[in-house]
Amino acid sequence: MRFSHTNIAARDWKKLSEFYINVFECKIKPPQRNLAGAWLDRGTGLTNAKLEGVHLYLPGHGENPPTLEIFSYEEMCDTTEIMANYKGTTHIAFEVEDVDVTMKKALENGAIRLGEIAEREIENIGILKFVYLRDPEGNIVEIQSWK
Repeated sequence: MRFSHTNIAARDWKKLSEFYINVFECKIKPPQRNLAGAWLDRGTGLTNAKLEGVHLYLPGHGENPPTLEIFSYEEMCDTTEIMANYKGTTHIAFEVEDVDVTMKKALENGAIRLGEIAEREIENIGILKFVYLRDPEGNIVEIQSWK
């Protein structure tokens, strides 16, 4: 058994994919998806589901890494903007070399600052430096580094 992917349902999958490619060095895993049909309805529990998007290889893994799947459904449902303390899945995290540089790059690519960069020694582990932001569609992303 192994972890496969995480999905983000996006209003604009192309724009959001570019954010993750530009900021976090994700790479496209071909082919682009354009999916519909009774099989998709059965699997998702939706009716007349139609979607398109891509899988992005996540950085820092060897061969056959897990992916970040970014899809736009033809019919999207808006939800309340989540916060870090909401129940359920709230954020994805990337470990980076330099939190300050990556945060700057994220902001230049449409991210919105959610928190301030913080640093703390975690006993027997090391020094954690991290910050939360929102990607261009409002999803929470953590940027972290360890020393």
